[in-house]
Amino acid sequence: MKKYDGLYIFVGTAKDDVLDQQIDKVCGEITRLDGNVLTTEVLGKRTFARPMQKRDNGIYVKIRFELDPSQVSVLLGRYRLAEDVFRVQILAVDDRREAVLARQAEERKVREAARAAAEEATTEDEDNENQDEFGDDE
Repeated sequence: MKKYDGLYIFVGTAKDDVLDQQIDKVCGEITRLDGNVLTTEVLGKRTFARPMQKRDNGIYVKIRFELDPSQVSVLLGRYRLAEDVFRVQILAVDDRREAVLARQAEERKVREAARAAAEEATTEDEDNENQDEFGDDE
């Protein structure tokens, strides 16, 4: 099985409970084809750059899942028949790129923590110098 990121656009007038049902329906199609849903992230309602099919906006949802590569075209065909799904884009996830991005994010966190610790130490040194200069700080 291969990992995929699916970006789904649902009709913009959907309520929260209706949106949850639509997401469950989409995830159900994935599991019906022997796939596994890994994560689901609602990106929110966004306005289109230009109207499409007389619609101005849609609710974007990102779903990461695992599926057999031969089943992707079947999955896309099923979504074309679904009225709830306005648009779908499915991209294969590159595991090597994901590992590099995760490592870079971790390194960035370490650098930020070191920078914050250095700034805090500098601030404490300046406070101590000010107290020595003016005597008791009351």
